[in-house]
Amino acid sequence: MSKVIYTGTTSTTGGRDGASRTSDGRLDVKLSPPGSSAPGTNPEQLFAAAWSACFLGAIGRAAAERQLRVPPMQPSTPRSTSSRTMTVVMSCRRG
Repeated sequence: MSKVIYTGTTSTTGGRDGASRTSDGRLDVKLSPPGSSAPGTNPEQLFAAAWSACFLGAIGRAAAERQLRVPPMQPSTPRSTSSRTMTVVMSCRRG
């Protein structure tokens, strides 16, 4: 079994028309459905942000272990030497 390095806990109420908050309070957001004009972000945007951050972290760690340098994409970005844009597409297949 793998060693657990970190566990994040988030509570969500109201689904896509609700809110999510982490147990440490560092993330506290209103949610709204994709395409809605309601205030808040949609869960797919949050998923894309989280996935891309984890992906960049994994790339950075793998590069460091192999003594490789990840080229900077946006050098003016504080605390980061690379940037990627992730697009999450969710669909439902009928039938």
